[in-house]
Amino acid sequence: MATHSNVGRRLDSLPIGRFHRRLALLVGLGLFCDSFDNTLSAGVLASMLDSGFSTLGLNSLFLSVTFAGLAIGAAFAGWLGDRIGRAFAFQFSLALFGTLALCAALAPSMEVLIVLRGLMSVGLGAEYVICYGMITEFIPPGRRGRYLGLLGIFGGVGVSMSSILGWVVIPALTWRGMFIIGGAFALGAWWLRRGLPESPQWLEARGRHEEAEAVVRMIERESGVEGQKGGPALVAHHAAGAAEEKAEWVPITVLFSRPVIRRTLMALILTVTCLFGSYVVTGWMPTFFVEQGMTVSKSLGFNAAIMSGYVAGPLVCMFIVDRIGRRTSIMAFGVLSAVFAGLYPFMTSPALVIVVGFILVATVASFLTLGLGTTPEFFPTAFRFRGGGFSQTVGRIGLIFSPFIVLWLFNSSGVLGVILAVSGMYVVVTLLNGVVGVDTSRDALEQIAPEGDTDDVSPAVTLAAPQTTPPTS
Repeated sequence: MATHSNVGRRLDSLPIGRFHRRLALLVGLGLFCDSFDNTLSAGVLASMLDSGFSTLGLNSLFLSVTFAGLAIGAAFAGWLGDRIGRAFAFQFSLALFGTLALCAALAPSMEVLIVLRGLMSVGLGAEYVICYGMITEFIPPGRRGRYLGLLGIFGGVGVSMSSILGWVVIPALTWRGMFIIGGAFALGAWWLRRGLPESPQWLEARGRHEEAEAVVRMIERESGVEGQKGGPALVAHHAAGAAEEKAEWVPITVLFSRPVIRRTLMALILTVTCLFGSYVVTGWMPTFFVEQGMTVSKSLGFNAAIMSGYVAGPLVCMFIVDRIGRRTSIMAFGVLSAVFAGLYPFMTSPALVIVVGFILVATVASFLTLGLGTTPEFFPTAFRFRGGGFSQTVGRIGLIFSPFIVLWLFNSSGVLGVILAVSGMYVVVTLLNGVVGVDTSRDALEQIAPEGDTDDVSPAVTLAAPQTTPPTS
């Protein structure tokens, strides 16, 4: 029977301190760069279409290659984070896509750009998995919803900045300027994050107890609790009794084992829905506007106004998620996304297009933040990144085909067909989430954790109301 995770309990009991705020800033910068680079496709593809550098078919291929790279990156990050460590994976992903973004700015043709985009997207996909996993492992559960919302704000600022800068930069410097800006942002964040410590929960799970102890003591010092009750004396007591054997490597097949399969399936459903909805809204709106007769400049202006909802949505999450619960929040934003997606195609005046579009983007962004931010909590430390990475890999593989599906829907039914399809997905996932729950409480995770690896996730942040966990086989 696995013993309780020493460092997990200690990290969960800490007040928010200087370390947590620094971590949130560094993780947030990574997600900002990721969101900026991932979203710039909306403006640059519309510009390429207008200038003749690309076609709708090549634009679809560009997006599909992007999704393929994101899928590979998510799977790679899951393996790298669980096998070699969170800190190395954290840095590698930023360096990869930052360097390749600068190379993309020099692409002589759309075909070359598509190849570079595919390689660049491997780093983008890895970063999404790692950022949400880091928040799960370092931030105490009582404040985790607030910091997921904060992480979503960084991502939303990246989306908004991409749209706003695209409105200004693309007409002046062409689409190449956007890749230069994105690459420079990413490499700057990579430099700032070079001193981030390894996850002590991962170190403990790998049998590296002294290193885990050193990191936890550093975090405790920065949180102002060292020397208090439950501080060093209790630390020494727990450390003396900690198992010294290195945990065995758990194969990825554990995700399909009897105790874990329901968690894996629910993670897949959440991830597929939040990714598809988000990418349809952010990736295709300017193109829809251009095809309906708007100029590129006006299209980008509409998009910039609407995409500011990617900041407003996570901001709301910061203040309500820890109060009303993760499951209730996800269901609420799922309902709102379905409603406003259904209303959006019927808006005709420019003011209503912007207002309803803004609310739609805000609710979609909130659902995305909670969907991606919750799935790492479904799994124990030993296979947490592979669980989250596998979910994102499957979701992004589905997105490889989505541009062609969206294009077919758009050509056959216009914007109405595309948006109503997205609305239907949110309805389905909300209904499923209402009847199927995943217990992320401490006891539930201990039952499915491999020997020597447990987690401490407070019942207060469960996705769903506690349910009976299937017995281990």
